[in-house]
Amino acid sequence: MKPVNDIISPDLDVLFIGFNPSIKSSETGHHFANRSNRFWKILHESGLTPYQYLPEQDQELLELNYGLTNIVARPTKAADEITKEEYNEGRLLLAEKLQTYQPKIACYVGKGVYEQLAKKKKIPWGIQETSVVPGIIDFVAPSSSGLVRMKLNEIVDIYKLVNKQLTELQQ
Repeated sequence: MKPVNDIISPDLDVLFIGFNPSIKSSETGHHFANRSNRFWKILHESGLTPYQYLPEQDQELLELNYGLTNIVARPTKAADEITKEEYNEGRLLLAEKLQTYQPKIACYVGKGVYEQLAKKKKIPWGIQETSVVPGIIDFVAPSSSGLVRMKLNEIVDIYKLVNKQLTELQQ
């Protein structure tokens, strides 16, 4: 399995951070490529993208000043296959990426991603009180995986808050 390259540049408005690439993402080289993953639909329905992108268009997110990365690079069928060691290494690499690239908002696509980075439990949805990297807004959103039991409209409503935060930052 090959890793999926980050889509990242300095001073992004939002850096979306997932657990790790799926097997399908590894095969295609594109983020959130599994058909059951609702990431692209959620971005569009929340107003973060002007239309529903395809995984093959992931690089085009840079035109919107958005980026994509993961806490762990190794592709797996499910996040529960990620080892403690991989999370420990990924936590350090992710903190370094955040420090280097300084996005305005780090949007964690899944509470578990943020739990692994911040080493916290009982995390609310949305903006966190303290940031892992000072100066960056940490925003926790539900995972876009089709395995998540939360209703799509509830997930979209949380992602709409990312859009609201961006609007407030630009005023």
